[in-house]
Amino acid sequence: MLLGKVLSLAAMKENKFVTWLPCYGAEVRGGTAYCMVTISSREVGSPYIGQADALIIMNAPSLAKFKQRLKPGGLLVLNSSLAREKRAARVKLLSFPFTDIAAGLGNVKVANISALGCYLRQKKTVALKSVLAVIQEIAPSGRGGLVEINKKALLGWGRLT
Repeated sequence: MLLGKVLSLAAMKENKFVTWLPCYGAEVRGGTAYCMVTISSREVGSPYIGQADALIIMNAPSLAKFKQRLKPGGLLVLNSSLAREKRAARVKLLSFPFTDIAAGLGNVKVANISALGCYLRQKKTVALKSVLAVIQEIAPSGRGGLVEINKKALLGWGRLT
């Protein structure tokens, strides 16, 4: 949810039209809680996404539930620490161990921001400086360490490629 919220807020900073539709399932933690984000240069008619241009999948239950909703030719960003996809037919697959990367940074909770960095490196939907500004704004006061670790997660994952 945080990944989608940060992406949405960054797009709004850039004066883009945005919808963010969170959906919390009964399982919330570790299950298939998800959100749909639409970013456009024009008004968005509906927040619901039937077929996605891109998916950022953080665990195996989410992969099983949502992979068929990716358009042919779409981008699948996959957390290989918690989900495996041997081959993704008709889509571009970027598979990295985001949870392991985050653990190496000292906080597994930044795995989502690491995945966002991977996605933005490929899609360039919003500028990294906009994402960094949002992270700075939403971080709890007195928790500057969170800003730094999120910055490392956002910008540093690419060294593994």
